[in-house]
Amino acid sequence: MEHPYGYIKDDKVYLKGFLNQEDRVIGEVKESEASTIKYFEDRFELAKKKVADLKKDIEENQNKGSFLMKLIHLRESLMQYDALGDFVPLIDELNEQEGYLNEIIQANRERNLEIKRGLIEEAREIMNDTDWKETSEKFRDLKLRWIKTGPVSPDLKDEIEAAFKETTDTFFENRKNYFDGLALQAEENIKVYESLVEQAREAFNMQDVKQAFEISKRIQKQWKESGKVPAEKRQPLWDEFSRLNNKIFGRFKRTMQNRPRQGGGYSSHPPRLRPYEVVKKIEKLAESMRDLSLGDTTPEKISKAKRLQAEWKSLPPKKPREAQQYSRLFVFFTDIVFEKSFLHKLARSKYDNYYDMDEQEQRKVKISIMKDLVSRDEKELETVKENSENFRSHEPDFETMLYRKISAYKRKLDVKNHIIKELSNK
Repeated sequence: MEHPYGYIKDDKVYLKGFLNQEDRVIGEVKESEASTIKYFEDRFELAKKKVADLKKDIEENQNKGSFLMKLIHLRESLMQYDALGDFVPLIDELNEQEGYLNEIIQANRERNLEIKRGLIEEAREIMNDTDWKETSEKFRDLKLRWIKTGPVSPDLKDEIEAAFKETTDTFFENRKNYFDGLALQAEENIKVYESLVEQAREAFNMQDVKQAFEISKRIQKQWKESGKVPAEKRQPLWDEFSRLNNKIFGRFKRTMQNRPRQGGGYSSHPPRLRPYEVVKKIEKLAESMRDLSLGDTTPEKISKAKRLQAEWKSLPPKKPREAQQYSRLFVFFTDIVFEKSFLHKLARSKYDNYYDMDEQEQRKVKISIMKDLVSRDEKELETVKENSENFRSHEPDFETMLYRKISAYKRKLDVKNHIIKELSNK
């Protein structure tokens, strides 16, 4: 059976070749030749509709260039489409539409090139600005406009992209170097503050009240002259530093008030305790401080702890040998109370939503912070030990001061690890 665009032979349906293609089989006779021919003619109507629908989409949409690949795929599919009809006009129609789209795309690419070159010039004008916040916003706007701008000609794409990237990389690299420098300087400044706090601790533990007071005056002056650090890191250090110096000043003031007066009079002193009474008193103070160290620290506990410290300071500087164990316990539990208070303040300052967390989340936050502090103290202790091996002084008190410093670090670590264990076991 013959057809204007095909034929049936040996129960197989053939489409006549077009556009340099050979005849090819597109199907076979199912029920009758007439119904089979009708089926493949209907399929050709579907092909015509696809071409017409695509042409309509191109006409009605503003972003016409986006239909180019769809057109190319449709044209390729028509060359292998199983239907009976005149495919040549459909292919010609698609070729004509492709030319039309290419003209539009070329015009768009030229316009996009002009826009992107303008964006590059804008970026070059501000890439060395040091107003980091405002210029960062400008670059974010430039990047957004760059993304919204369509493509340029493929042979210019790499050149244009590289030029824009160079400007953005220059600015953001300058910004990174600036803030890296600030962060590095802040870390160095933090070490200075931490060193001053440690000196305040050592001065506070001195028996010579006047010497401690002189050191306190000197390190307070150094504190005022030290560089900037983030407030959340500086505040906890300042809290401890000011507390220690206030206590040093208070002790110095009391000592001066209790010195012999003109005319041989003396300020009143508490009655001298016998050694066994001192031991009992220290034992009681250690037990009371241990009770305060349990659980979370509260303002009431801190107030009670300070009163216990005041009682401790009223005892003779030289404690009986039998009281040494209780003395160590008192210091240890005292450190726990104030370390917990410091930890609570630090957690609250680092997490704005701290009070919105449940108890378990708060514990996890505190454990994480405390582990970071332990890691820092361990590194500092290691540095002190290394320095002690590489540096020796002929000063008479050098070995004693070094021993005290290492012991202080070890005690700090013991306190922090004790708190981590307590929090983990809740």
